[in-house]
Amino acid sequence: MDTSTRAAKIPSLPQQTEINWDNLDMTKLYVVGAGMFSCVTVALYPVSVIKTRMQVASGEAMRRNALATFKNILKVDGVPGLYRGFGTVITGAIPARIIFLTALEKTKATSLKLVEPLQLSESMEAALANGLGGLTASLCSQAVFVPIDVVSQKLMVQGYSGHVRYKGGIDVVQKIMKSDGPRGLYRGFGLSVMTYAPSSAVWWASYGFSQRMIWSALGHLNDKEDAPSQLKIVGVQATGGMIAGAVTSCVSTPLDTIKTRLQVNQNKPKASEVVRRLIAEDGWKGFYRGLGPRFFSSSAWGTSMIVCYEYLKRVCAKVEEA
Repeated sequence: MDTSTRAAKIPSLPQQTEINWDNLDMTKLYVVGAGMFSCVTVALYPVSVIKTRMQVASGEAMRRNALATFKNILKVDGVPGLYRGFGTVITGAIPARIIFLTALEKTKATSLKLVEPLQLSESMEAALANGLGGLTASLCSQAVFVPIDVVSQKLMVQGYSGHVRYKGGIDVVQKIMKSDGPRGLYRGFGLSVMTYAPSSAVWWASYGFSQRMIWSALGHLNDKEDAPSQLKIVGVQATGGMIAGAVTSCVSTPLDTIKTRLQVNQNKPKASEVVRRLIAEDGWKGFYRGLGPRFFSSSAWGTSMIVCYEYLKRVCAKVEEA
C-alpha cells in the first residue's frame, strides 16, 4: 500500500475533513495562505507583545498582570506599541510557513506508513503521525524563524525595563551584526529548538488525537454515508485546535520564558544564569510569567490557524476529472 493510499485510509473521517497534500494546488495554497495567515497574525500579534513584555519585566513591572501590561503599552506608546516588530515578523513568516507546512504534510504522510505495522488505535496513529510531522516541520523552519524572533522581540521590548531603543528592524540587525556577528541572530537557537520543536510535536499530536476523539464521540469516525455539515467540520477542527493550544501552552511556557529573556538581554547571560535570576526574583512561578497571554495566544492562534488551514486545503483541492 503506497503512502497516498495510507494517508487517505488512516483518518477514516468524512472525505471533506482530510485532504491529501498531493491533491492540492500548491501555488494557490501558498498565495492564498499567505494572505489568510497574515490576517490572523494581525489580529493576534498584540497578545505576543503583551506576553513578551511580561516575561522580561523587572522591578515594579513584574507585578503587572496582562490587563495592566496592555494598558501600560497603550498609555506609553498607543496602539502602535502593540505592533512593535510586526513588519519583521510578517516578512519572515511567509517563507517560514512555506517551509513548515511542506515539511509537516510530507512527514505526516510518511509517518502514517511507518506506524501502520504497530497496529495502534486510529487516534493514536494520528497522534504519532501528526506529532512527528509537527516536530520535523518546526526543526526545518527554525533556521528562518529564530532570527525573525530575535529581531522582533528586541523591538517588542525596546525602551521597556531598561532595554535599548531601536529605529527599526534593520537597525536591530545592524547592531547585532556589529556586536556579535551572524551568531547573534541565532541567540537562543538551542532553546528555540528545545521550545518550539517539542511544542509543535505536542500541538499537532494533541490536535490529531483530539479531532478523532471528537469525531468518534459524534459518531462520524467511520461513517462514510452521513457526511457532516461544513459548520460541524469547522466546529470540530476549531475545538481540536483549542485543546491543542491549551495543552501546548502549559507544557512550553517555562522554556519560552527562558528563551525570551536570553534573546533580549543585552548582557548575554547563560541559560543557567537566567534560570537562577528567575527563581531569585519570583520563585518557580517566575517560569510561568505570561502564561495567561500565552495560553490565550496559543489557543486562539491554534484555533484560527487550523480552521484557516483546513479551509484553505479544501479551497485549494484539485478538482478530479471524471
